Amino acid sequence: MDTDRASTVKMSVAFGLFLPQMRMDLGTIEGRVGAAEQSGYHSVWLMDHLAPPAAAEHDSFDGWTLATHLLARTSAIHLGHLVLADPFRHPAVLAKMAATLDVLSGGRFELGIGWGSVPQELLTYGVTEARPAERAARLGETLEVLDLLFSGEHVTYHGRFHHLDDAVCRPRPLSGRIPIHIGGAGPKLTMPLVARHADWWNCPCYAADQLEELRPLAGGARVSLQRPIGLARTSAAREETIAVATRRFGNWGGLVAGTPDEVVATLRADVAAGVELFVIQFTDFGPEETLRLFAEEVIPGVRAA
Repeated sequence: MDTDRASTVKMSVAFGLFLPQMRMDLGTIEGRVGAAEQSGYHSVWLMDHLAPPAAAEHDSFDGWTLATHLLARTSAIHLGHLVLADPFRHPAVLAKMAATLDVLSGGRFELGIGWGSVPQELLTYGVTEARPAERAARLGETLEVLDLLFSGEHVTYHGRFHHLDDAVCRPRPLSGRIPIHIGGAGPKLTMPLVARHADWWNCPCYAADQLEELRPLAGGARVSLQRPIGLARTSAAREETIAVATRRFGNWGGLVAGTPDEVVATLRADVAAGVELFVIQFTDFGPEETLRLFAEEVIPGVRAA
């Protein structure tokens, strides 16, 4: 990423909440987003699936519509997706949607995107049969088109997948562009896209132990890290919290579970490795009391480092 393309403002280490919109009604989602905003979290991140992976029988709100609703009901917190599936939307449509939401929210929309991580979903809904290398190449063109259209100028573009003739996207994003977050850890397909296009590299939890190895491949992109966290409210609850967290998220990778002091110690090490934004998925699914406990007892300790 060219340094003159970065639009995010330098900040102290920030914390976002990963809140995949399933098994929760709208009131619960609104309550948790409101609690995150009141507690000083930087952002909330939704998923982008036509049906929840491996759980299609559960209701799941559309990620874009829900983000729009939540941005309209908040005033400070940022909203994004980890990650939007590139094959779902033509880049000109995505640019128009993103620029509109950026303006309507006062610049609080963050554009997380990937090349489509659930092939069976893409097949089930007839979206594409393309294999990973082709989907990654398509995402590369999407990112080029977004960058051009966010300029507000007339754009002619002829690539392998996308063709525009004298196209324009107005309004422009408020700051001229929207922060691009690319998620994934593949050294051959994903990390070159990160280095070329991303403001942020979102390191998934399964690659947390490879962070320092992969970091040079991200180029100038800043680093966010997803972590599942089991936060024990008391020392007496520690063992049960760890057991539940391990049962629910032990196979995800990157799990951190224990008392607030133990969680602080691990996240401080991540900060030392270059992480500037944590995207947390709580293993108790983030009730408001957990959000507040983390904000009061973990965030200050990590920032103190």
